[in-house]
Amino acid sequence: MKRKIIVACGGAVATSTLAAEEIKELCEEHGITLDLVQCRVTEIETYMDDADLICTTARVDRPFGDIPVVHGMPFVSGVGIDALRQKILMLLQG
Repeated sequence: MKRKIIVACGGAVATSTLAAEEIKELCEEHGITLDLVQCRVTEIETYMDDADLICTTARVDRPFGDIPVVHGMPFVSGVGIDALRQKILMLLQG
């Protein structure tokens, strides 16, 4: 089954690209087919139909329906990256 993941940051360029590459690699390692959308945090609603997960590198303090949201800064800083990878796998495989 293909999983749709939205990766969002303030400008939709630098930090979201780092997070998107990490998520692509993680999914490839675990045989998860991926439809990945990169956007600005302000554009999430545009892409959230059928999304399985939202990963943001900017602070977001509101829910997006029942779509799980994870904070992707560990992909940028390296701090907590293993825990984040495990959480994403749990959400996508669970």
